[in-house]
Amino acid sequence: GVVRFFKKGKLSPRYVGSYEILQRVGKVAYELKLPSELASIHPIFHVFMLKKCNGDPESILPIEGIAFKDNLSYEKVLVQIFDRQVKKLRNKELVPVKVLWKNHLVEDATWEAEGDMKSCYPNLFET
Repeated sequence: GVVRFFKKGKLSPRYVGSYEILQRVGKVAYELKLPSELASIHPIFHVFMLKKCNGDPESILPIEGIAFKDNLSYEKVLVQIFDRQVKKLRNKELVPVKVLWKNHLVEDATWEAEGDMKSCYPNLFET
């Protein structure tokens, strides 16, 4: 089978590698030369999934630094909590925290529920 990236199962960091374009396939797709670690991924990508390499090495994460499992998933590791907000609803409060994950850029930090982060990483919330 071919592994595809969906919203929940996509490769995050947003941009991985920098891969050579082998050929144009139709009007809006390209075939890429992928490394052997990504052999189970279909090599043809629609143009909206690609980003022009601007030569800025900070915007590209090397795939060698990411430990993939056999199904091409990887373990998310929390690096830092950036921010915390308290959102008041009618009768309860929601507290999201902005989290930076290992192998992700700062721009890709995500908002997660504080309760979920406390249960997974209790050492970060000890006072």
